[in-house]
Amino acid sequence: MAEDPATELSRTDLAGAARTVCGLLALRYPGGTVELRVPPFAAVQLGIGDRGRHTRGTPPNVVQLDAATLLRLAGGSLTWDEAVATHAVRASGIRADLATLWPLPELA
Repeated sequence: MAEDPATELSRTDLAGAARTVCGLLALRYPGGTVELRVPPFAAVQLGIGDRGRHTRGTPPNVVQLDAATLLRLAGGSLTWDEAVATHAVRASGIRADLATLWPLPELA
């Protein structure tokens, strides 16, 4: 199996890549029903599902993952189900299943 490119990035490049992916997601899914957190680099609120924007405080649907996992999902080298099964993703809330977002066409 080939080495994961995300593990070879400098911290600065990893941060930039995570912010870029979060920016792409924010453009594609405007809204605020799910908060996607990639500590310590980025957090973005996304409009997922048919419900309107959450307007007060943190949305009840939260997904947290590290930057390398985000990049692997975005690029298609990891599936959502694999990430959840290995606990690389922590997701809570009824709209926190982001399986349909990956891979991003711009990166796959």
